Amino acid sequence: MTDTTVHLHKDAPDDLTQTVLDIIESTEPRPVDPPHSAPEPGTWLAETQAYLAEAPPVVPPALRRWPAFTETVRWATSYYAHVACFHALRAPVYLGRLLARSPRGTGRLLVHWVRWVADTEARPVEAKAAASADIEAWLSLSREHSRRVRPRRIASLAVATATGITTLAASFLAPGWTLGAAITAAALVGLAGKKRDGKPLVTRYVATNVLRRLDSTEVIDALAAIGIEGKKGRRGVEFAAEVMRDGPGWRAEVDLPPGVEATAVLEKRAALAAAMRRPISTVWPEADRTAHPGRLVLWVAQRDPAKAGRKLWPLMHEGQADVYQPLPYGFDPRGNLIEITLMYSNLLVGGIPGSGKTSCALAIVLGCALDPTAELWIYELKGSGDLDSVKPVCHRYVSGDEDDDLEAALAGMRSGIAEYQRRAKFIKGLPASEVPDGRRVTRALAEKYPEQQLGPRVIVIDEVQELFTHPDYKEEAAALATRLIKKGRAYGIILILLTQNPDAPSLPSSVSSSVGTRLCLAVMDWRANNNVLGTGAYDRGMRATDISVDEQGTGILARGREGTTVRAAFIKQTEAEDIAKRALALRTAAGTLSGQSVGAKVEEQDVETVVDHLRAIWPDGVEAVHSHRLVEALARYRSDLYGPWTEMDAAGSSTALSAALKPFKISTRQLTIRECCGGAKGLRHVDIAEAPEGE
Repeated sequence: MTDTTVHLHKDAPDDLTQTVLDIIESTEPRPVDPPHSAPEPGTWLAETQAYLAEAPPVVPPALRRWPAFTETVRWATSYYAHVACFHALRAPVYLGRLLARSPRGTGRLLVHWVRWVADTEARPVEAKAAASADIEAWLSLSREHSRRVRPRRIASLAVATATGITTLAASFLAPGWTLGAAITAAALVGLAGKKRDGKPLVTRYVATNVLRRLDSTEVIDALAAIGIEGKKGRRGVEFAAEVMRDGPGWRAEVDLPPGVEATAVLEKRAALAAAMRRPISTVWPEADRTAHPGRLVLWVAQRDPAKAGRKLWPLMHEGQADVYQPLPYGFDPRGNLIEITLMYSNLLVGGIPGSGKTSCALAIVLGCALDPTAELWIYELKGSGDLDSVKPVCHRYVSGDEDDDLEAALAGMRSGIAEYQRRAKFIKGLPASEVPDGRRVTRALAEKYPEQQLGPRVIVIDEVQELFTHPDYKEEAAALATRLIKKGRAYGIILILLTQNPDAPSLPSSVSSSVGTRLCLAVMDWRANNNVLGTGAYDRGMRATDISVDEQGTGILARGREGTTVRAAFIKQTEAEDIAKRALALRTAAGTLSGQSVGAKVEEQDVETVVDHLRAIWPDGVEAVHSHRLVEALARYRSDLYGPWTEMDAAGSSTALSAALKPFKISTRQLTIRECCGGAKGLRHVDIAEAPEGE
């Protein structure tokens, strides 16, 4: 743009208005777009830049990552080794087929030999010359025929005589070699004895679970079949890269039509698989958020993962785990190892009966067992003994579905709360230099202060719906689990909940909304899906409803808003017992066995006070409640402690509550609540909210 400078003189004030108007009228609109700096189209620089923008990767995906490379090499080696062994085992059958065909082959070869010696291909020409009475032509053909046939007869006689003499001599001098040569010759002759409509000599290997190669036509047609195609006059589906091999399958990167998000395809995964005529377990679309919302990455397995052989858990035969680090858990559809992080998080596992929850539990619990510093508290509330393999290394192990077992699980959570409070008090007293990453338990702190016993405490409750649906325990169980999830994770207290009934009554919203890591196995509807994976997960494409119950152990692992499809490493019960024995040896060597594992009686510590119980049962959004109403709620929450208070009259129960609150310097007061029953003694929420937590 050109700068226009206006020089005004003091002696010309009358020209000011006219000068400004002239400048405004002569000024052109100011451009707002940046100048075009791209090279001219058609130049070498423009073509080079366009090539680099769309250039394919230098290193293929199969070689870009070491696990993918090793998988490719392993697959190729196993494939060709299998083919070699497959045909080597059937070699005697192939030999028998050749020998059976040798008579027919011998006859065919003899016929061809006779025709060659007799030069039968020239007979029709000679016959034609004779029929036309062309004597000169016939004599010429006859002389040519004699010239060709005579050497053939002599050569055939010589070869036949030499072969006969050699065979006769060899049969006496080297009968074994002669027999082998005869069989070999018969087999070679049998190659010419194939029937015109007979079955092939070599048995063909037919793999019914190996699928056809993925190509661009199939992708475009399948997307169009589910309604993903460009409208008239607009761009349609475009490929961002060529369809390439990616591990045990193929990968296609697709830019969907403008305005179409990749989640639109994720929502129609089943329809996409139907359009491609492939098993749904082989079709895995996902969004590439690193590019743009309309970039779809479609991975299609070459072999149905549901029918593929199992991959061994990395810690199956050797190795030691570290709960402070991600633990090996299972494998994604590509066969890549998927790890799960438990430290500073909690885990919720949900799925219908038969979806493979036991496989998930074993992979998780055995990983924790192989860390000798992790203290295991396991409550298996089904009573089936699925986790009995780790019982020898557990600080506390309960298996059963009776009320005593449920009470033990409640006591375990209370003890977990007491433990995090103890650890919190200790860590609060440390200088900031020892907790540079925040006031939480770390491996360094646990090793520096071994007397504080700061190692991870892993509390596993299987079939937790037994607690959350029990009429006497559900309120306390929900309150304890919520409190432990929210406050215990920073201090190394890890809560793992497993349920086979992930509906709303069996999974309180206060619990499901607080868990950091979630694993949803096969479920029946979107409500159960969202109860486990979080609100809106179904709409974002994380749909465990598409997982078949036959795909046991397969689910969606989510932390935050992103999810990964993963199949738990399958571990047999006998293998689990061997792994547990190795864990026992590790703990024995480290001297970390405790509780039931050394025959000691475990006393669950409960430091919760009446103030904690009041916080747990206080109705949401209510500022004040009468004492007798609070006593009724406390009795439902902890009948073992507050049940006797309900046998008193309203005044007596109010007095009992007032006496229990005196040590905490909280006093009841006269309250008038019109919605309840007028005036009576009661508490305000602000009174218990300001009271310090029990230590």
